Amino acid sequence: MDNDTGSVNHKLGRVFNIQKFSVHDGPGIRDVVFMKGCPLRCLWCCNPESQNTFPEIGYIQNKCIGIQECGYCIKACPKKAITNSTVETPKIDIDRRLCDHCGKCVDVCPARAITLFGQMMSVEDVIKEVQGGNASWRTGGGITVSGGELLLQADFVHDLLKECKKRGIDTAIETSGYGDWRELERICRHCNLIFYDVKCMDSDKHKAFTGVNNEVILDNILKVASQFPETPVIVRTPVIPEFNDSWKDIKAIVEFITQLQNLTEYELMAYHAFGEPKYRQLGRKYRLERVKPPKKEYISDLQQRANAILKKKSYK
Repeated sequence: MDNDTGSVNHKLGRVFNIQKFSVHDGPGIRDVVFMKGCPLRCLWCCNPESQNTFPEIGYIQNKCIGIQECGYCIKACPKKAITNSTVETPKIDIDRRLCDHCGKCVDVCPARAITLFGQMMSVEDVIKEVQGGNASWRTGGGITVSGGELLLQADFVHDLLKECKKRGIDTAIETSGYGDWRELERICRHCNLIFYDVKCMDSDKHKAFTGVNNEVILDNILKVASQFPETPVIVRTPVIPEFNDSWKDIKAIVEFITQLQNLTEYELMAYHAFGEPKYRQLGRKYRLERVKPPKKEYISDLQQRANAILKKKSYK
């Protein structure tokens, strides 16, 4: 039984984006709330701005007016972290060792070349934006909470989903499952749908490519299936070359998830490098820059072979 009777308005969560009109994150048209912070460091992560729990400055060089015409950010930075670029271009450099992400440079940038990823929001703030926007939840859509990893802000996510359910808004989550089972269990009570990533069955390889082992992840999904048999689960696997793109890797995952009585679908998601520019915005190096996306035909073949095994098992 849920004993939390505290006010939903007083708890705050750090959100780095609210995406409107999504059609890939649950039934109908969804509003996707992206929570900041993730314990994983997947080499292919397409949202690197989601990883750290603190707010982060992003810089889009091709939007920058230049120091000759502007330079307001240099004057505004109290830490002197912004300087003239050392390369032959009238742009800026940001010393990430000095920057404390205060956001003063964001406030004065007329071209919006500098942005701040991550803002504090209350449950009511999020719901107002959802209800005041397209209100997709009224027409078969709803809200999906994603990340980052939402389990790092479990109290806030729990209160948000609980309040959404009270207001008749369909709820879904997207999780890696890496976190405390007690927190995941609290959140799942208020979910209409659960998207759950299973990336690889080999724990050593999982750690090499994501930074963490997979034992907690696999244990938690079995608990979800056991404790919430009526809540549909969609398992997703990002297919990454040189990591888990062989049929042997995918088959091992498929054979594992046949245990899930509430499994409704298994989705393979092909690797892409669309998030690579964000690494430059954050002053980071993208470590998979030489990796090429798998061909659509190959992913389609893997999906068909996976589906063939799953069809032999009766799941909802």
